[in-house]
Amino acid sequence: MALGTWWAGDPLPDLPLLANFSCRHSSDRAFITTYTGLPVQKIEARWQDGHRLYLAFLDETPVAYGWVATVHAGVEEIQLSFSLPPHNYYLWDFQTLPQWRGRGIYPSFLQALLQKELPLAERFWILYEPGNDIAARAISKAGFVFLGELTLTEKGHVSGIQLFSRNERAFVGANVLNLPVVADG
Repeated sequence: MALGTWWAGDPLPDLPLLANFSCRHSSDRAFITTYTGLPVQKIEARWQDGHRLYLAFLDETPVAYGWVATVHAGVEEIQLSFSLPPHNYYLWDFQTLPQWRGRGIYPSFLQALLQKELPLAERFWILYEPGNDIAARAISKAGFVFLGELTLTEKGHVSGIQLFSRNERAFVGANVLNLPVVADG
């Protein structure tokens, strides 16, 4: 998994305008359960952990969703969990409905979410799975910079992060994820 970041003051690249696009926070349990397919208990647990759900709309049709973690976050599949420092948010579990993919919704959604959360957050973090080139391009188009690749053990558990470059942001990212920096190669 690659780690990306966007910090307050970073530029937001110009994106093609999506007519009637909007991004809104939602706490409608019944709708979220139906739309995401998540059980109510999982949604409630996410809210108790300080996560917020956002929906992307074209006209008034919901076309995508994503979560913002504000206190604690993690990736169960690789046994990664971490606490977020103040003013650092983690963006995760983004999905664009299949019939709406390929229209540039994801990068627009990310930028809209950044703008909505900016009054409270200074740094945003995001991971994407290896081989998901579509997600990587969309995240990059939104203005995120990739800092490093998580390293995994033979059992698929996270063991560290291999940095793409040794700069302040990369080391801050390693600290946020509470991961050791591993040597190149």
